[in-house]
Amino acid sequence: MPALKHLSADASPEEIREILDTDGALILDHVIPRAQVDAVMAELMPYIEATPTGADDFSGVKTTRTGALVARSPQARKLVTHPAMLAGADAFLLRYCSRYQLHLTQVIRIRPGQPKQPLHRDRLAWGGWVQGVEPQFNTIWAMTDFTEENGATQVVPGSPGWAEGRQAEPHEVGYAQMERGSVLVYSGSVIHAGGENRSGGDRIGVNITYCLGWLRQEENQYLSCPPQIARDLDPELQALLGYAMGSYALGYYTPPLPPGEGPEIVPPEHALGDTSGAGWGAALTPEARRKLASQL
Repeated sequence: MPALKHLSADASPEEIREILDTDGALILDHVIPRAQVDAVMAELMPYIEATPTGADDFSGVKTTRTGALVARSPQARKLVTHPAMLAGADAFLLRYCSRYQLHLTQVIRIRPGQPKQPLHRDRLAWGGWVQGVEPQFNTIWAMTDFTEENGATQVVPGSPGWAEGRQAEPHEVGYAQMERGSVLVYSGSVIHAGGENRSGGDRIGVNITYCLGWLRQEENQYLSCPPQIARDLDPELQALLGYAMGSYALGYYTPPLPPGEGPEIVPPEHALGDTSGAGWGAALTPEARRKLASQL
């Protein structure tokens, strides 16, 4: 059984990127203290308990998946904007985009008796159409200890480079075993899945993933965290949600107002009350605007 590489919480973004490029996954140990884990769980547990289980083998008939974490939990926002995660995402994703964005937020609770989830690649959210780039930087924060017995995530190290259709043999599948407060970091190309829970307790992880700014998000952040909530958030978090231009001309809109009563082209920040920016190229440096405009 292959073992995932473990790094300290202060590992460099370059080291994280190198391992993701080859293995597709790694574990950062003890990223947040147990007291912070408890604080996250105190806010999220009422929503988790109210979430029904999945309806099929992939979503998990004994698994709950709870979303909209940015809108629901100030403590979860700290995970989304954790400096170590954003530094890793910078190193891994900015090779392929001008800006990346929040792809999904979800608490995954695997309950006792849940079988193994089918192995898969997360990048197939786009149906296999995205080729030649790594579209995602993914994390699962351990809110409980992750063990092979309680459903630790199955991971196939080295599988990002495999040909489509190659199936993993049992001896090629490892498990993301880690202590609560640690984080599984993995790419969109690595083969992985939820594990079987043979224990007597829940396995709970917070799945926070980021994707290239020119792709559609899996969790629609504009509906999960609409402007009336997002306008009070930190600007960095607003931009991650998608309330910022994804590139020179990606993401602008026109407020549907009567003739002459509003602007024609504005950036997403305008929906949050920021009326200072123009549309195309807003929030980009002059140099970045010139570079991107020359590519159009």
